[in-house]
Amino acid sequence: MPPLLLAFGLGLMSALALPPVHAVPVLLLAIPGLIRLVVAAPSWRRAAWLAFAWGWGHSLAGIYWVTHAILTDVEHFWWLVPLAAPALAIPLALFVIPPALVARALPPGWRRLSGFAGAWVLAELARGFLFTGFPWNLLGTVWAFAALPVQGAAIIGVHGLSLVTLLLAGLPLLPGWRPWAAGAAVLALFAGFGAWRLAQPQPEPPGLQVALVQGNIAQEVKWRPEQRLPNFHHYLELTEQASRAVSEGLPLAVIWPETASPFLLGQDPEAMRLAAGALRPGAWLLGGTVRAEWGPGGALEHLYNSLTVLDSAGEVRANYDKAHLVPFGEYMPLSGLIPIRMVTGGMDFSAGPGPVLLSPPGLPPFGALICYEVIFPAAVTPSPRPAWLVNITNDGWFGISAGPWQHLATARLRAVEEGLPLARAAQTGVSALFDARGERLLMLRLGEAGVVAGPLPGALPPTPFARWGLLLPLVLAVLALGLALGLGGLPRRPGIATTP
Repeated sequence: MPPLLLAFGLGLMSALALPPVHAVPVLLLAIPGLIRLVVAAPSWRRAAWLAFAWGWGHSLAGIYWVTHAILTDVEHFWWLVPLAAPALAIPLALFVIPPALVARALPPGWRRLSGFAGAWVLAELARGFLFTGFPWNLLGTVWAFAALPVQGAAIIGVHGLSLVTLLLAGLPLLPGWRPWAAGAAVLALFAGFGAWRLAQPQPEPPGLQVALVQGNIAQEVKWRPEQRLPNFHHYLELTEQASRAVSEGLPLAVIWPETASPFLLGQDPEAMRLAAGALRPGAWLLGGTVRAEWGPGGALEHLYNSLTVLDSAGEVRANYDKAHLVPFGEYMPLSGLIPIRMVTGGMDFSAGPGPVLLSPPGLPPFGALICYEVIFPAAVTPSPRPAWLVNITNDGWFGISAGPWQHLATARLRAVEEGLPLARAAQTGVSALFDARGERLLMLRLGEAGVVAGPLPGALPPTPFARWGLLLPLVLAVLALGLALGLGGLPRRPGIATTP
């Protein structure tokens, strides 16, 4: 098989380790295969192309679902269907090249593996910032199929889990049985730490019930004029169901997904009256909506993707405006220079000021995250520290695919990293409630309509990751790379590489 095709195939296979499949053992073939291919390449340029092919396969298989977003308006964007996922996978694939070239430059053994792992995590960290940032499908998410394997994220974050994952996946490159024994010891250590942490007493709950409302309204019909009122009434009926289903003993917060309201929920008096009427006395609605600002003369100046907090009297108690907008989905980069426009409607969304603490009277203070704002490690918690996190999203763009499950995995990791419970309401799923250790307490599956409700768990004290953020995984990655490079430096290589 041609090496480029083999590299691409190994990259495709590696994506099976990602959510929702979580076939983690495939990395024992995919990662060593990548390193062996780039080391055996006859030149640096050839090695870079092999790394790109592997990364392109990995990213293409991981984000194939973006095509579904185009199918929601296929009449206008049919020509993008075969291009969108491959095009988005190209810049993501470029981040595989630096760690692969570092591995090629280092001698065989633990130095090569350590250097590769450290450089990979540094590239992952860069991916969270460059070109507005897209830290999707970080390698550490392969462990997010349950709470126990990801407890280490409370200390080293998802990037630290990526580092450990790569070191374990590269064990076939090391001779003898001792590396395998060390790998087994590391797994046992992480499992033991996870079991110990999950066995600790639960923190005191704040005395609030939360109800997650999932309307399961397809994106294709969500904004049709004739469907707006029926869609709104659908959410009102589910809200009334939530009010009846939960105990009267505790206050209630009902959470709607991103842009669940087809009307300006905090600005349309009739929508506010109807929404308040669906709430029981003393309850709150945390609803996803569009918020508008008008200038002099009534001209529309700004649109915001927002979360509005409405009380049972129909009064707006708080607003949060999404700060980290999706390029091409909520605004057009280089406005005026790109000859196509994929943003629905004729106006870009405006960005909010960033994470803020929302403290409506009677509600435990919380931080709001709209859609993919939850995928950014160490950037989800406002100051002062909240008692919980609320993530509302419209994953209906991605249909019945891996995308919503991947998004859910990142939400679980944020709960573990920050030591905060996280309530997540998604338009078509997956809606879930996680406690402060990432244990899933409630869930509505993909493609279901309904309501789930239960008591909000308590928050833990700030975790090491919550205190230090990306500094800890950054130090680990630099140490891994520095140890590999520092002992003897980079060796001189002949024109044709030796085998690993």
